[in-house]
Amino acid sequence: MNSDNKAIYFRRTALRKIIEAFDKNALETEAYRIPFEVIPQDSKSSVRCCIYKERAVFRARTLAALGCSVEEDDEATSLNDYAKKALTRDTIPQRPLTVMDIACHGCRKARHFVTEACQGCLARPCQQSCRFGAIKFIDGRSFIDADKCKNCGACKMACPYNAITFIPVPCEQACPVDAIHKGENGVAEIAFDKCISCGHCMEACPFGAIMERSQLIDILGQLKKGAPIVAMIAPSIVGQFDCTLPQLITAIKKAGFPLVTEVALGADVTTANEARELVERLENGARFMTTSCCAAWVQAVKKHLPALKEYVSHTKTPAAYTADIEKKKGHITVFVGPCVSKRAEGMEDPNIDYVMTYEELGAMFDAKGINPAQCEETPLDPNISGEARYYGVTGGVAQAVENAIAGKKPFKKMAINGLDKKAMALLTAFAKGAGDFQLLEVMNCKGGCIGGPCTLKAQAQVIKPIKDLVAQSPKVPCALDDKK
Repeated sequence: MNSDNKAIYFRRTALRKIIEAFDKNALETEAYRIPFEVIPQDSKSSVRCCIYKERAVFRARTLAALGCSVEEDDEATSLNDYAKKALTRDTIPQRPLTVMDIACHGCRKARHFVTEACQGCLARPCQQSCRFGAIKFIDGRSFIDADKCKNCGACKMACPYNAITFIPVPCEQACPVDAIHKGENGVAEIAFDKCISCGHCMEACPFGAIMERSQLIDILGQLKKGAPIVAMIAPSIVGQFDCTLPQLITAIKKAGFPLVTEVALGADVTTANEARELVERLENGARFMTTSCCAAWVQAVKKHLPALKEYVSHTKTPAAYTADIEKKKGHITVFVGPCVSKRAEGMEDPNIDYVMTYEELGAMFDAKGINPAQCEETPLDPNISGEARYYGVTGGVAQAVENAIAGKKPFKKMAINGLDKKAMALLTAFAKGAGDFQLLEVMNCKGGCIGGPCTLKAQAQVIKPIKDLVAQSPKVPCALDDKK
C-alpha cells in the first residue's frame, strides 16, 4: 500500500483499519479510536490546518469504509454506533458514492485566468478573439471579467505567450454527465439522478473528498458466518498484485473466501451471445450495435442517451453470466473488480450479492498479513479463452466478438476509449446517424477496466502480465458454429 498519493493512502488505510478491527472482534468498541491511531498527536502527515481537522476527515473516511453516508452523518453519533449499525444491517448501501464535505477544498468556480506571463501585446489577440467582451486592458495587461466570461477558451488559444490558463474544478471537469456541482455550502454535491457511477470524480479529486460506500463489512460478516461465498474476479485483476493469477487465487482463499472463480468464464458466454446477436441485428438491417459490458456506459444510456438504447446489446455482462452460474450452485456472490459502476449493476442484478474493489481486496491482504507472491499456485480453468481474459483492455470485447464470428460476417468495429464530455457528444452524433461501423465498444475508463478508479497499478505495469496469460489460454471458438 506504499503510495506518495496521500489521498489514496488514507482511503486504503481506512479500509485496512476496519478490517483489522473486525478480525479482532473490536469494531463495535474500538472504531472511534481509528482516526486517533492514524493521526496521532505528533503526526507530521497533516496537510490541513491542524491534526484535529485531519482526524475529522479521517472519521469521514472511516464512515465511508463502513458503508455509511457521510452526508447523513450527524457528527454526534460515535463511530462505534455506526459500526454496530453496519454489522447488523441486512441491505447494502444504495448509493455507491459519498462526499466528505469536510475534506472538500471548496474550489472556486472554474474560470480562465490571466497570469503574470501576459506581455500586454499591441495587437491584443486575446481581446480580439473574445466574442463576449470579457477581456479588458488595465495598466498594460489583460484582465478577464468573470461576469462576462463564458469559459469558451478562445482567449487562451489566441494568446501567443500562453499567458492565460484555465483553472478547473477537478471533479466537475471529470464528470462526463455534469452530475456533480457545488452546493449552497460551497462544497461538492452529487446529483444521483444524473450520476452514472463512473468514479471519475472520485479519481479526479486531489483532496480525496469523494469515496465509495464500501460493502466490506457485509462481506466480512458473510465470511465470518462460514457462508458459501464465491469471489468472482474480473479479468483486469491480472497484474494488479505482484504475483501470478494462480497465486492470487490462493491468496484470496487465504483471506477467507472458500471459493474463487474467474469472471472470464462469463465473458466467454458474453462473447458467444454478443457475436450471434450482432449477426442477427445486421441481417435484420440494424445500423450498428454497442457492447453492454461496461456498467457505467449502460447507466449513461439509461439516464442521458436514450436515443442509443435500441443499439445497446441485450447480451448480459460477464459478471451477470458468472453470477448466474454461481447462484445455481447455491453460492453467495461477490464481484471483485476495478470500478465503482459495478456497484450500480450489482444493485440491479439479484444474482450479484456484493461488489468489492481491488483496493478493498488489497486492504484485506494487508490487514491479514497475506503476501500473494508467497502463495502456492491454484490451477486455472483450462477452458477459459484468452479473448475472455483480455476483456479488461480497451478493444478486447470487440476483438473477442470478431474472433467468435471468425470472418463469416465481416464488420467494422470502433472503440470509445473512456467516457468524457467529448465522448458523450460523439455518442450523441452516432445516435443521429454519424459513424461508419457496425460494432461499437464503449469503455468508461481510458485503457479499459485496467484504467478503473479502484485499480492498484498503472496500465503499463499490467499489460504484459495480461498478454502473457492470454497467450497461454485457448482461442475463443466460433460462435456461429454453436447451434445452441
